[in-house]
Amino acid sequence: MIKIEHTLFALPFAFLGAVLGARGLPGKREIAWIIIAMIGARSAAMAFNRLVDRKYDAQNPRTRMRALPAGLLSAKFVAAFTFISAILFFFSAYMLNRMTLLLAPIALGSVLFYSYTKRFTALSHLVLGWCLSIAPTGAWIAVRGAIDSPVPVLLSLAVMLWTAGFDIIYACQDHSFDIQAGLNSIPKTFGIAHALSISRALHAAMFGTLICIYFLADLHWIGLLGIITTAALLVYQHKLVRADDLSRLDMAFFTTNAYVSVILFSTIAADIFLIKSS
Repeated sequence: MIKIEHTLFALPFAFLGAVLGARGLPGKREIAWIIIAMIGARSAAMAFNRLVDRKYDAQNPRTRMRALPAGLLSAKFVAAFTFISAILFFFSAYMLNRMTLLLAPIALGSVLFYSYTKRFTALSHLVLGWCLSIAPTGAWIAVRGAIDSPVPVLLSLAVMLWTAGFDIIYACQDHSFDIQAGLNSIPKTFGIAHALSISRALHAAMFGTLICIYFLADLHWIGLLGIITTAALLVYQHKLVRADDLSRLDMAFFTTNAYVSVILFSTIAADIFLIKSS
């Protein structure tokens, strides 16, 4: 029910926000509670999504074997799991600092609200992007106790654009089902070909945002290498999918996007550590 690969998309960006906020390695205590907070928030979000979407999942051939429609778990168990995960998230926020705790309801409310958005808006991809974008700014606040720079906000914007772009690609495979079920998405509203063009535009905007971060965060050649590599991966991702051929969609979605978050974290973090030690 909880997809580890989905969590891998957001966790490196949370670490990146923490490293940028600390301009180096955060304390062990902050790292531990950030990890626990991410586990709590992502587990609550994914379990809640499976809970409220279980009827749609049962009708969709792609998702009917998920734990709830397949009868592997009960709705009561998933509801209890969601509640416990939310408590874990709030406790982690409490253990970090006051501002983190005060903003925690907004973060959790956002990730739970996302599950309903496909019922009334085609912009659900942007809402999902907003949910994942909370991670880097949240980690920055966890380290510094304030948003005292445009860097975490821009990093969150980059995550939002990136997530919305790849979620549009992923939603293309449900184009027919969304029409049948009355759900909303960019592919359903504009068609698959135009949806892929919108995805490319969002990823181009993400690249522009990363360039702004490069200058504002005073990064050097390692960070720039990571940004250029990310751009190459995004171009490769879009070459894998076409409106008339979605056969390589899983490779474009899971493999490529996991590399993006890890590469950006490792290169920008290495940039900061190298310059700090020189």
